Amino acid sequence: MFQTTRDAAVTGRSGPSKSAAKLASPPKSRPVSPAQARAVYLGIDVPLLLIVLTIMVFGLLMVYSASWDYSFKLYGSATRIFIRQLALFLVGLGVLGVVAFIDYHFWRRLVVLAMIITVLLLVAVLIINEVRNGAVRTMWGGSVQPSELAKLVTIIYLSVWLYSKRDQLSDVNFGLIPLAAILGVVGGLIFVQPDLSAVVTIFLLGSILFFLAGADLKQIFILVFVALIVGSLVVLVNPTGNERIASYLPGLRDPSQASYHVRRSLEAFVNGGWLGVGVGKGVTKLTGLPVPPTDSIFAVIGEETGVLGSTTLLILYTLLFWRGLQIARRAPDGLGSLLAAGLSSWIVMEALVNMAVMVNLLPFAGNALPFISAGGSSLMVSIAAVGILLNISRMSFRAKNEEGRPFGAVIDLRWRDRRRRVPRPRRLASPRRDR
Repeated sequence: MFQTTRDAAVTGRSGPSKSAAKLASPPKSRPVSPAQARAVYLGIDVPLLLIVLTIMVFGLLMVYSASWDYSFKLYGSATRIFIRQLALFLVGLGVLGVVAFIDYHFWRRLVVLAMIITVLLLVAVLIINEVRNGAVRTMWGGSVQPSELAKLVTIIYLSVWLYSKRDQLSDVNFGLIPLAAILGVVGGLIFVQPDLSAVVTIFLLGSILFFLAGADLKQIFILVFVALIVGSLVVLVNPTGNERIASYLPGLRDPSQASYHVRRSLEAFVNGGWLGVGVGKGVTKLTGLPVPPTDSIFAVIGEETGVLGSTTLLILYTLLFWRGLQIARRAPDGLGSLLAAGLSSWIVMEALVNMAVMVNLLPFAGNALPFISAGGSSLMVSIAAVGILLNISRMSFRAKNEEGRPFGAVIDLRWRDRRRRVPRPRRLASPRRDR
């Protein structure tokens, strides 16, 4: 009583002191601005979105520059290819927005049906037998290429299957043999088109996902070893593969002995120098560079923007891969991690192969440069892949804000747990275990 009266006399007020009242009252939360609320609700990975949009807009510019002469000779209109690509760009933005807001777990319900439809389309291509540039790869007047869809569907299918079998992958009967069967069916149908680059891409992606899912290293070595042997035999026996290797090896020793396509591509890079001749001012596309708006568009980029532009584009793809791995690391569960790692690896792999082919670092593959090459099939499946990446990022952002922190043990990509490398999602119980 005396102490309380003395405190009141000193402070001039009765009751508890100011410091005691502050400690007793609950902490006030900071008000959330409308912009912050929208960010929490949307959860969009802005860096990834900006990277992809930058590449796509740059691709539109380069398609216009690379296609006007080719389009006029082929269709009698200098802008037909560009207008079609612009329309695909706008449609692609809509697809991106829709897919980004579809929970990626939803694809688990449709993945078997999607794989069946993809296999049927690959068979239909062979039945229709629409020959273009010496290959049977397209349908409906060359507007649809099922092998591009097969890459995306295979990644989703394998991610779902590997995640569901993650505790049984060490058993050959549940791991290596079913995986080889899946890849063999899809790869075999694509091989007879022939589309060797798509087959190699699918097998590489299958091996990467098998590795990330936590498969036994011995099985992975067996898969890679068998794939290399079979691939080498196929290339040597297949006329297309044999021809490409025959033109590739001499070009390594002497660029003047490379294939006509590679020689014209190298000529474009030499003309471009460090800074390029300027967008729209390239001449190699006018003097015989094969298919400049599609397979050879990186050569046009090299000539018109030089080493600077080519390197900038390579950096953008590298940043895309980095964002994909960040999304994989933060995904709410192992399925999201496998999807994010597989999709981002696929997009960047396609880009690197296309670039490497143009400078004769790899045998000619004939694949598109993602988001840049003219063509609907490659652009749409690449955009859909980015939409799934954005959704995985959105789901992880939502889980973090709803639960107060991300789920623990998402995926270790892959070294921390030797027994179970893709553990089930769980919340961490105490701050001490928070990493």
